[in-house]
Amino acid sequence: MVNDTFLKACRREPAGYTPVWLMRQAGRYMKEYMAIRSKHSFLEMCRTPELACEVTLQPVEKLGVDAAIIFADILLPLEGMGIKLEFAKNEGPVIHNPVRTPADIDAIRIIEPVEDVPYLLEAIRMVRRELEGKLPLIGFSGAPFTLASYIIEGGGSRNYVHAKGLMYREPAQWHRLMEKITEIIVRYLNAQIEAGAQAVQIFDSWAGCLGPEDYREFVLPYTRKVIESVRGDVPVINFSTNTGTYLDLVREAGGDVVGVDWRVRLDRAWEVVGDDVAIQGNLDPVTLFGPASEIEKRAGRILEMAANRPGHIFNLGHGVIVGTPVDNVKRLVDFVHEQSSRGG
Repeated sequence: MVNDTFLKACRREPAGYTPVWLMRQAGRYMKEYMAIRSKHSFLEMCRTPELACEVTLQPVEKLGVDAAIIFADILLPLEGMGIKLEFAKNEGPVIHNPVRTPADIDAIRIIEPVEDVPYLLEAIRMVRRELEGKLPLIGFSGAPFTLASYIIEGGGSRNYVHAKGLMYREPAQWHRLMEKITEIIVRYLNAQIEAGAQAVQIFDSWAGCLGPEDYREFVLPYTRKVIESVRGDVPVINFSTNTGTYLDLVREAGGDVVGVDWRVRLDRAWEVVGDDVAIQGNLDPVTLFGPASEIEKRAGRILEMAANRPGHIFNLGHGVIVGTPVDNVKRLVDFVHEQSSRGG
């Protein structure tokens, strides 16, 4: 591979500089993306391999990042599970038959990725061909808790009343649901790897609504099972948000790389997770709305905390926000490369 700095960092091997990629690096802040989005719905873009491939490659060409991540959504497995999903205008994802009862759990189908998400697998194969070994491609999935919460709540949530309510009222049913979702995610990720993904990330974007004891009992075993079930030697990134107070448990759940958000200092996070894993993060995405001097100052501080140790992947603490100036994103990528190649 021409540029393997990202994979080297995942394996905690020395690299020429700190690799950088960004969550949601392909998206609505880029005019090239919006030109396609003006003609197609979001799900059409996900389900059309040629469009997903094109959008995946846009930030690679424009920003100079060190990894591509397949253009998709964590909710793509839902249709195959028998769950009715719609991306409503100005509302985000809406699930029309949320999972609330034992009968609802019974009705969930274990997906067959080749049959249920063939478009995603073809998009991965297309991107690999287009990249021609220039840099690696990341696949991804929602983590068991985040996916479970979506299908129970029926969409986004502030307090997770339905999801946590099921957890507390009927723990046996919660565990039964999580077992099914875990099997689905394992199949989903391994199919992406078989199609050509060279690393995978698990997004537990909603895990931060839990306290440490609930995470340990109701979530950790299932995240761990997903990570342990990934095939071959493909690196797994275990990313969660708002979990800085129990990063030790996130680390216990596993992963070759632990991704952290901006609510915890990178050096402190690395102390907690230990030197036997790589770490990814963790600039506040809103920083990219500031002046170049502030972006460089804050990014430089993160690089200083990493102290040039092998195993640091620079990223935001969450995805690129709509309206972020593209020039600022490009400047961040260039700055990380320049500063880390000079040893900070």
